[in-house]
Formats: sequence, structure tokens, C-alpha cells
Amino acid sequence: MDTLHLSNHHYTWESPTVKLFVGVGALVCFCFLLLSPSWEHAWLFIAIFVGVMGFAYLMLLKSRVTFTLTNTHLQQHLFKGGWVVQWANVERIGICTQHQEGWHKPLPWIGIRVKEYGPYLNAICPRIATDILLSQRALLYIGNQQTNPAQAFEDIVLDSEPFIDEGGVEYRGLLAMLANRMKHQREFYGYDVFIAEADLDRAGEDFVGLARRYQAAASRHDFAESKDCRKLV
Repeated sequence: MDTLHLSNHHYTWESPTVKLFVGVGALVCFCFLLLSPSWEHAWLFIAIFVGVMGFAYLMLLKSRVTFTLTNTHLQQHLFKGGWVVQWANVERIGICTQHQEGWHKPLPWIGIRVKEYGPYLNAICPRIATDILLSQRALLYIGNQQTNPAQAFEDIVLDSEPFIDEGGVEYRGLLAMLANRMKHQREFYGYDVFIAEADLDRAGEDFVGLARRYQAAASRHDFAESKDCRKLV
């Protein structure tokens, strides 16, 4: 399958909307510069206007979340960095649900269960790990309340015990906190890595279906390669 790039919004310098807004702003500044009786006040207005526009654009950049789906991996791109999971390391992907009186209520989160923690932990930067720990606190709290409400939330939200992955590699500090968080979330929801539906350009079910097709295509590709290798031998 072809490489696919998705984004929750497309407000960049190449966006027609942004270009139109900048053009109108430049026209307003020019008119104010011509009509203002005082050059000092005119330049002060322009400086404030440009500063506000720059700040607004920076906020747009920070809020932009993009995803890349290829034949080998799924990657999330954020303003500060991102994370990546190889399809070969994905066990399953689906919608997170909350259990209420025997019913499964869907949550606005997509979950990915990985086979091994090591590849994911080694490919993530500390700033993104920090953002994940902060932004997914509510999801952790809901899972704790529905699975083990007697367990103190404070004991798991800041769990920094050293973590040893499947290959015997020990993680400490921030990566250990992230790995322990993944372990708790797996206990609550059955998944390790999470994507907020608000960060997508489509419904969560549609994204899950798309990701599964890419995963299936990757599995077929790997099977075909292994079959060809056996023929050569």
C-alpha cells in the first residue's frame, strides 16, 4: 500500500486559508499605515498585530498532529517529536472501551497493543514521553476506577519502578515511568499505546479499519518475502 499522511488540520503556510488571512492582515496594516496620523502609533499597531498573528500561528503548529502509515510502520508526528510502532510489533489495534454495569462504552481513544515494549521505548524522545504521561492521566484514572478502584491512583500515576523489557533491558527514570504506565493501561484496557480520536481527521472506527488494512498488507508482504527466501534456499 502507498504511504499515507493524515493530519488533524492543514493550517500551514501552504494552506490557502492561512495565505488569505496573512494577505488580509497585510492589507489592514498597510491601510492603517497610510491613514494613521502618527507613524509611531502606526508602527506600534503593526508590531502588535504581527506579534498576535505569529503567536496564533505558533499555537496552530503546536496543535497539529500528523500520522504516517507505510508498509512497515505507523508513526505519529507532534510539534515536539513523535513515536513509531512497526507493524511487525503490533499485536492488535482497536477502540478503547469502558465497562459499565456489564456494558462496553466506547471511549474517544484508539489503543495499540504491542508485542514488545523495547522497540517503542527506544524510539521515543523524553519530551513526548512526558506529554503522554500528562495527557493520558484521565484515561488511566478511568481504567483504574473500572478495574481496581481499591488501588490508590497516586500509586500508579507516578510509578517509577525500574522496568525490564522482554529482552532483559532495564529502563529507569522517565522511560521506566512510561513503560509502567503502558503496563497498567494494558491491565485496564488491553492496549499499550494510545491515540486520541481528537487528533484524527476521521472517526476512530475508520482509522482503526485503515490501520488494520495496512497491518494486513504488511503481514502479506512479510509472508511473501519469507516464501521467496525459502525458494532461494
